[in-house]
Amino acid sequence: MAVGEQERLARVTLNRLAEPGDLRMTRLVADLGAIVVRDHLLAERGLSTLHDDVAARLDTIDPARELEAADKVGIRFVVPGDEEWPSGLDALSEAGTVNDRGGVPIGLWVRGPLRLPDHREAVAVVGARTATTYGARVAADLGADLAASGRAVVSGAALGIDQSAHRGALAVEGRTVAVLACGVDRVYPAANRSLLEYVREVGAVVSEAPLGGAPMRIRFLSRNRLIAALAGGTVVVEAALRSGALSSAAWAERLGRVVMGVPGPVTSAQSQGVHERLRTGGAHLVTCAEDVVELLAEAGDLLDDRREAVTERDRLTLRQRQVLDAVGVSTARRADRIAAVAGVGLREVQSALGTLEAKGWVRQDGDAWVLGRTTVP
Repeated sequence: MAVGEQERLARVTLNRLAEPGDLRMTRLVADLGAIVVRDHLLAERGLSTLHDDVAARLDTIDPARELEAADKVGIRFVVPGDEEWPSGLDALSEAGTVNDRGGVPIGLWVRGPLRLPDHREAVAVVGARTATTYGARVAADLGADLAASGRAVVSGAALGIDQSAHRGALAVEGRTVAVLACGVDRVYPAANRSLLEYVREVGAVVSEAPLGGAPMRIRFLSRNRLIAALAGGTVVVEAALRSGALSSAAWAERLGRVVMGVPGPVTSAQSQGVHERLRTGGAHLVTCAEDVVELLAEAGDLLDDRREAVTERDRLTLRQRQVLDAVGVSTARRADRIAAVAGVGLREVQSALGTLEAKGWVRQDGDAWVLGRTTVP
């Protein structure tokens, strides 16, 4: 059902009023609707623990003007009920809270041409800001391979693992979504300006924070739940024991989504948080995009059978391999001796030797046999 103009305006107003993920506000809006909550606050009738004096703040907010200004720079405000609204976010209503943050967002500010993907076709790749060379390479490869497979790559645009995952997806012209802890009209961190500007051009930059909102610690905690909810699974590439990236994994677990971890060197502090999750069963071990796709596959999906390439030796019959193993490496052996070593009848040995000779595996030396020059282990 299409969202009415008043509902959208009310949500813009409340988005400006409350902190992202403020549980009091998200619950009130979910229970009563944005218009009712806004009107009660304007009338200075207290709701829950919200203070009556918020009406004065509400009077200074002009949601129509804010939407108009946003539209001029290519920013849209997506709310529940919109065609673009990611249904995966609705599961946040039952996911509980972390640090008093939680609930379904009142709305999302989105900048960029990419339509927000369904969570079932998206993967979150997160990890340490102070990533190692190994971690950055793995994250870039994951981002590229997942994007090439048709998945959208969701991350937080932070330094380290996040930026590597985004860059990997962009390198193959894939879809990527950057979820910020500040307004989508701001750039944070400043060192990632070029990356974020490019994502704005070809992907999507998303935030629950109002336009102009500064990056604050509490907003990063709220942001992590969005990263997890926008994806069908979350991969943690590197994370120390107290890494914020593990917060995204915790939210994914609360949402019933797949949590995955990439192992690192046992001596690396940047991988200890991942290893702890793997050790306790809190994450599936993955090493490549194929592992991730397999874990996220729907029932009935056909997956490639990942095996080593078939060798010429693999194409020999079991009996032929048995006879080949019994042939002398440097000392020629008679057929009867080969039969004794292989535990195979002489007639079968002679038949097998004829086939192996034709294939170049063995050669005859008088009345004995040795390995051929083309033989490989």
